[in-house]
Amino acid sequence: MDRKRILIIEDDEEIIELIEINVEHLDYETDTAVDGETGLQKAENGQYDLIILDLMLPKLDGMEICKRLRSEKDNTPILMLTAKSEEFDKVMGLELGADDYLTKPFSIRELLARIKANLRRVEVDKQEKFREMKREDLSIGQLVVEPDKRKVTISGKSVSLTPKEFELLHLFAANPGKAFSREELLEQIWGYKFEGYDHTVNSHINRLRNKIEEDPSDPIYLKTVWGIGYRFAEQEEIEE
Repeated sequence: MDRKRILIIEDDEEIIELIEINVEHLDYETDTAVDGETGLQKAENGQYDLIILDLMLPKLDGMEICKRLRSEKDNTPILMLTAKSEEFDKVMGLELGADDYLTKPFSIRELLARIKANLRRVEVDKQEKFREMKREDLSIGQLVVEPDKRKVTISGKSVSLTPKEFELLHLFAANPGKAFSREELLEQIWGYKFEGYDHTVNSHINRLRNKIEEDPSDPIYLKTVWGIGYRFAEQEEIEE
């Protein structure tokens, strides 16, 4: 199981050290930034499961970081820290897209509880999103996908897929004709948005094609949509 990665954007080095010691004890990885500009750059270019974001930061404040990340459709959970207790700050933070907030001074036990709760919520959301997809068996041409059994067959022969390959194929087969960008696939299947990880999608598509296509260089099922990403062929195309 991959270790959870947490980005801490905080200008108080003592607080950073305190958080790092305690979250690493829970086997989470940490990365840090002591100013808003560096923090935003790391948040945009890194792959994190949670961002702990101080409100008052040099160069760029936490509100602006939160606003920019959400405008970029980055849904990484944000736990905002604030030394202020005014209701205005809390409401503004949540309205801009923060998932939770904690007012300084805070107990480390409360912080860890909030971290666990936000990480757990993401996992539940991902599971619910997958459950909401079509659960009935899908039959397209010679390909059959059985979600409840997590089974795939081609012309009656079983196809062995990794969990991510199966989720990817199921997403495509449940939405024939719909074009997915690589970014959408990363977010829906891997649960994160990260420019530069296109090769993750590409390599999985290539492996899928090798397993389900008679001629991977001229695919019947998994079509490339140039300039966008990939789509699954519609029934009419396959029949032709």
